[in-house]
Amino acid sequence: MEFEKMIELIRAVSDSNLTEFHLKDGEWQLDLATNKVQETKTVVVKESEMPAKLMEPVSAQETVSLEPAAEKTQEQPSGNEVKSPLVGTFYSASSPDAEPFVKVGDTVKKGQVLGIVEAMKLMNEIESEFDGTVKAILIENEQMVEYGQPLFIIE
Repeated sequence: MEFEKMIELIRAVSDSNLTEFHLKDGEWQLDLATNKVQETKTVVVKESEMPAKLMEPVSAQETVSLEPAAEKTQEQPSGNEVKSPLVGTFYSASSPDAEPFVKVGDTVKKGQVLGIVEAMKLMNEIESEFDGTVKAILIENEQMVEYGQPLFIIE
């Protein structure tokens, strides 16, 4: 191996996150090792900046929620849930300028299209599994949805 190439290799190993490097070529061998220290970052929050609820002792049965209070107050209506069968992007209409498939208060039949979930460039129609009235639409247009995430409440 040429000297310049060896220096280039040493620099590349030094600049990387590698802590050890071994190269054997015929009769010669190159072993490089470094004692790099992992950098850790610590965030310090002043006690005066912490919410009072977080500074209170927590019992084994109690958990502290960091959700905004506005989200906690919204209760989900009771009824049959229509859940997402896959992960993807939810669309409430067939095109951006089209009317939504359904709105809260609409009467739907089993098999009626409620929305679309796009996954890997494929549009998958989400059909109602129940006859009834749409009591709630739990997601916004173009929102990412997870497998099994409730999308609609039908009563």
